[in-house]
Amino acid sequence: MQITGELVEKKIIVKKPKDVGRLYNKSYFGEAISGNKLQLSLFEGVFLLDENKIRIFENKKEIDFQTLVKKTIKNMPSFDKKYPVFRDLRKRGHHAKIYQDEKEGFDFYMDKKTDGEKSCFVSSFSERKNMDVKKIKKLIDIATEKNGTLWFAIVDEEGDITYYDISQVDPKGKILSFDFPKTKGILLGNRVMIFDKELSEKLLEKEFFGKPFGNGLQISMVEALYLMKKNMIDIQDAFASRKISFDEIKEHAKKIQPDIDLRFIVFEDLKKHGLIVKTGFKFGTHFRAYTKKPDETHAEYLVHAVDKDFKSIWAEISRAVRLAHSVNKEIFFARITGKEINYIRLGRLRP
Repeated sequence: MQITGELVEKKIIVKKPKDVGRLYNKSYFGEAISGNKLQLSLFEGVFLLDENKIRIFENKKEIDFQTLVKKTIKNMPSFDKKYPVFRDLRKRGHHAKIYQDEKEGFDFYMDKKTDGEKSCFVSSFSERKNMDVKKIKKLIDIATEKNGTLWFAIVDEEGDITYYDISQVDPKGKILSFDFPKTKGILLGNRVMIFDKELSEKLLEKEFFGKPFGNGLQISMVEALYLMKKNMIDIQDAFASRKISFDEIKEHAKKIQPDIDLRFIVFEDLKKHGLIVKTGFKFGTHFRAYTKKPDETHAEYLVHAVDKDFKSIWAEISRAVRLAHSVNKEIFFARITGKEINYIRLGRLRP
């Protein structure tokens, strides 16, 4: 027999004990209220009516699906974004419930089912909205404080949903940093050439700097800046043989790569974490990173350096995450706030 409910002041009241048990105890819908009754939100009512699991009456007159949807939209302007996610999660067997404090930025939550399992918080976004890394960091912090995990649900214009597992990570590798004998390099366009054969071999063998060039090595601008800062290389002009300062090299690099400051900060930090760092250009990111030597493994991570207020359209983020997933890598956005770097991971998820 179908469950029945009565619409009273923007809430749906279910009175029959058997119906209350089916909805509340078995499916985790609504909130228990005095008199052994159950109070459903309009939002939950739309789903149950959509699934033909309830009949809803107002002043003894039955309400159809379209009427209830219109009533719900009046009270929830973001219905078009939230409802497809709620419906999809419920259809997949997740006991999603509406998160009451909208100011925190979550739309739904799913309580842990067993000891040791974390609650899950879900934020939904339209594909037309921007990905905001500052907001993501805030949501991660709140979810972590509540000992929960964080999912994003991106709703496209056809109502299809892409899910991401969002977390802050601390990437670590097993590569030791070495102190190399000081050498000389020659600035040539957007790279630096090292012609010291013996040292070139060591730089490549120990930490995989650069790429072979004749008997020497060509290194990128960010690698050159890193070695200069560690006082392991002096760089000269190719024609005047004039020694070029660290600041001059950085200014030269900025003309080629305007975001070199962000890249260098992240490159240096990843090296401190024991990772081998190489260009990520072929994957559309700033860097690819290895936890072990590249001749022992493929790059595990793709890393993109961004400032603390970075924003991007979700279509670009979706493309980046899908590419990383297709080549068996994880993608991190390295958010830089002053001296602090937060590595934010976005992973594709099948709930």
